[in-house]
Amino acid sequence: MNDRAALDLLLSHGPLTRTRLGELTGLSKPTASQLLGRLESAGLVRTTGNVTGRPGPSAQLYEVNPGAAHVAALTVDPEGITAAVADLTGRVLGEHRVAAPATAEDVRDRTAELVVRAVDGALAAAGLRPGAPHRTVIGTPGALDPHTGALRYAPHLPGWHSRTLRAELAEALGTPVAIENDVNLAALAERYDGTARDTGDYVFLWADEGVGAAVVIGGTLLRGATGGAGEVGYMPLPGAPLAPRGGPSDAGGFQLLVGSPAVVELARAHGLGAATAGEALRLAAATPGPGDAVLAELGRRLATGLAAIVAVVDPELIVLSGEVCQAGGERLRELVEAELTGLALPRPGLRLSTVEGSPILSGALHTALAATRDAVFDTTAGPGLRSGAPVHPARTGGVHSPSGGNSWGNPQQ
Repeated sequence: MNDRAALDLLLSHGPLTRTRLGELTGLSKPTASQLLGRLESAGLVRTTGNVTGRPGPSAQLYEVNPGAAHVAALTVDPEGITAAVADLTGRVLGEHRVAAPATAEDVRDRTAELVVRAVDGALAAAGLRPGAPHRTVIGTPGALDPHTGALRYAPHLPGWHSRTLRAELAEALGTPVAIENDVNLAALAERYDGTARDTGDYVFLWADEGVGAAVVIGGTLLRGATGGAGEVGYMPLPGAPLAPRGGPSDAGGFQLLVGSPAVVELARAHGLGAATAGEALRLAAATPGPGDAVLAELGRRLATGLAAIVAVVDPELIVLSGEVCQAGGERLRELVEAELTGLALPRPGLRLSTVEGSPILSGALHTALAATRDAVFDTTAGPGLRSGAPVHPARTGGVHSPSGGNSWGNPQQ
């Protein structure tokens, strides 16, 4: 317990002296010294210079050894796969993107190959050998059904619906693999790095090409019986066309009111031509009259969908993210808040996302890091269980023991 407390403090505070670590943990100087010696022998901490500018002997600084483990995170979309590799401290070392093949049939046949290429490209950019990650987390639209292992709610991702896909990817990569819904991961990033850090009950709404939500209650993600909790893009609402029986699963619902294509169509209906939702909303903000009408209507549509969620969940906070919400900015947020006040009895806070970069990639990295730290920081295990990632003979000549699973971890770690 002391080992883990010390490692978590070094992660959150950065380099610390033995004395300061003892103060923060409540340990005596001899005990803190023994602890640091044990962690240094295990390869989990290292010295990183001395404190200068103080009277008396300079004190050594200790930090978590960033090279003690590495993780990989990926985001998947119809255009390709983006991979990032980070060290144990969470510092991103390399990224790489692989474009999807031109035909859906090629994607089906080459899914594992594309994932391996993306990860190996990120490893090369980081200067690491293939097989280095301890864990890989992949964010995709849709969600894995916990009963069948198949990806649901993502018909636009050919090649990702095999029930054995996770095991196949773990075999190809030589690391444990978790596949998680992309919006869930973006919501997790918000809890680690964004506007939901101080909140245990919140709803995260993602409005982009697709529309989805994540519901967090008591700090725990609500997944649902089939992994489909939060798939609000299909939620029937007044004014939203319903999906016909036997038709495509994304042919109706909330998404057709507030997704990026709907925003472009709404702007054009008011005489504002734009190729993307971001362009449409920036043009609307700069065009009095027609632009005001576009923003007001979009605010009403978003509030209508959120009111249905709020009536059931009663969250403390709603976080708005995705291209539509970010491009609409504070003005759109205020319009949504005003409309929501008249539609829902509860009054949750309403904030824009503050996560920089790709929130999905960030959430995937945090998920991978939480599980990896639990394993690597277990100083009660033998050194062989901590010293490196499980690897596959075909990639690095080691022994592979595939495992799956997923962890939200503790954002306070």
